[in-house]
Amino acid sequence: MSDTPVTDMTFEQAMAELEQVLNQLERGDVALDDSIKLYERGAALKARCEQMLKEAEEKVAAITLGADGAPVGLKPVESQ
Repeated sequence: MSDTPVTDMTFEQAMAELEQVLNQLERGDVALDDSIKLYERGAALKARCEQMLKEAEEKVAAITLGADGAPVGLKPVESQ
């Protein structure tokens, strides 16, 4: 498990560590206290990945296309 704060991780770093956490938990050879810490870290990593994916989806949705199909700018993201 990395000492890097989850909020400082890139998407790729968070996904890689999340995979490691899942592998450790699935093996079932981790002490209960360590399993709890791993689960908490995994939950934080999952939330970080979901947040970053949502932000990326919003950016893609905000790209506007010109008549020739090329991106010309961003439109404001509609609030829900």
